[in-house]
Amino acid sequence: MVRPALILHGGAGARRDRNYDREVVHMREVVEAMKARLEAGAPALDIAVETVVMLEDSGLYVAGRGASPNLDGEYELDASIMDGETQKAGAVAVLQGFRNPVVAARAVMDKTPHVMLAGDGAARFAKAQNLEPVTDPESWFTRAGHGEDNHPPGTLSHGTVGVCVLDNQGRLAAATSTAGVFGKMPGRVGDTPIPAAGTWADGEAAVSCTGQGEYFIRVAAAARTALAVGAGQPLQQAAQATIDRIGQMGGDGGLIALDRKGHIADPFNSQGMKRAWLDTDGNIVVRVFNN
Repeated sequence: MVRPALILHGGAGARRDRNYDREVVHMREVVEAMKARLEAGAPALDIAVETVVMLEDSGLYVAGRGASPNLDGEYELDASIMDGETQKAGAVAVLQGFRNPVVAARAVMDKTPHVMLAGDGAARFAKAQNLEPVTDPESWFTRAGHGEDNHPPGTLSHGTVGVCVLDNQGRLAAATSTAGVFGKMPGRVGDTPIPAAGTWADGEAAVSCTGQGEYFIRVAAAARTALAVGAGQPLQQAAQATIDRIGQMGGDGGLIALDRKGHIADPFNSQGMKRAWLDTDGNIVVRVFNN
């Protein structure tokens, strides 16, 4: 038996002039709930979905209920999930009309031969799977991230949620969900629904990214980190190198990562990144800033 571990994020881009007490309390509640599930033997893949559903439904983060609309006033959501044991993956992009894109991503992985469905095709698939719809977008969505980031108008202001999980059988999984950058063009797709860019899990490490997705795509951030770990690099070093590279290109954000030994990494180059974790000793830590 392996001692389980978990790390989640509620997005990079946190600002020191904002209060995150609600998010801190909520992230702790989520980790405590998932700690009980992991101790009961739940598999990493199920925990990944359950964690992200709790983050999506809270309305506190720029994913799920916390989404902001695109330039046309529509809510387009993205998510992906990856199973480290099998390296199977599922994703949805530009999904409209459904409450939990991560559940749709899991269904794509489990019930189709594909990895990603997008737009109207993703919505029709979600409806066929009887996933929970959003019937009144204006009353459902909370626009959680307004005013959070510190980017000037016209730049890629962002928000995301994600999780990496190690279960007591040594299995790794990762999942990520987002409404994308604020004020995005209709049809824009960032790194979140793209395995290798925004989400990755294999037998060595699991990774979930948050930030300006265009940069994370260009460096295949999630896979880059995990593959470096597989090549023998320590997790923290591999994760930091990825964020350093994104910073050198002019991008910002962060990532969370977890390896098969339960080591945790959480580098970011924005002011803050909302995150919480359960370590292999059973300790729970919640942070927004580094100090």
